[in-house]
Amino acid sequence: MGGKVIAQQANDNTGLYLLFAPGKRPDRDSIRRFAERHPAVSLSHDPFDPPTPGLIAASADGDAPAAPAGADLAEKVWVELLRDGLTFDLRGMVPGRACPVPHVENLFDMEDAPNLSTCEGMRIMPGPHLAGGERTVPVMRGMIALARDLVHHFDDLAAVAWPPAKSAIGRRFFESTVTAWLEGGAFPALGLTAFREDIDGALQSVGLEHWIGQELRIEPPLSADRASATRLGVRLVNQLVLVGGLDESERIIAPDGTRLILRPSRNGRFIRVWRE
Repeated sequence: MGGKVIAQQANDNTGLYLLFAPGKRPDRDSIRRFAERHPAVSLSHDPFDPPTPGLIAASADGDAPAAPAGADLAEKVWVELLRDGLTFDLRGMVPGRACPVPHVENLFDMEDAPNLSTCEGMRIMPGPHLAGGERTVPVMRGMIALARDLVHHFDDLAAVAWPPAKSAIGRRFFESTVTAWLEGGAFPALGLTAFREDIDGALQSVGLEHWIGQELRIEPPLSADRASATRLGVRLVNQLVLVGGLDESERIIAPDGTRLILRPSRNGRFIRVWRE
């Protein structure tokens, strides 16, 4: 399921990106209908909602003020969605500008998706009320759950891009793995993290730092069999997300019976794995 591609680069990596087929991004009314039909989601704010009578003066002909146009329109085409008590901003709807697709290196189940260079992006970001807690697991989990709901609702939503892992994840794989996680299963390590081979032959995670503040390194010669090392990495990522990282050395037994040592690097940024 791996692969590499470079897409148009967004200005920053905050939030999560929804990638639509060209010309298929939804508008505000479509998002409103989505929220009305989904029991866990509500539309908590829309800048285009008609003003409360008496708070904003009517225009000279007695009509409500017109919606902004041009540059103002691009800034106003967004909504705030509430899921599980957490608020998230959704940007990039029609008729506003699409959000630039972020830099992508790792592809998961993208064989049937349109070319990333043609996709149009929308972006989910934690709302201002969540400032300071954007990277806590409950907030990221809520944001990913909202993305899963949108994938399920919109057939033209082709993929999800997750900047911390530099990944793009096909809709079917994203929906199935995230749903399993949300229902108590394993963390979606392939997609919400990724793996790359380092210059010394080690297999290193990409994006785990966003969850626990550390990356995982499976050291040679344990990393020599790439498929086996990736399977081990997936298991370890799941456990590390559950416990929140590693502060001191641990000994574990791998599924094949191999005795392993997990040890934080001196700077604490990596969790290194060797055979005992």
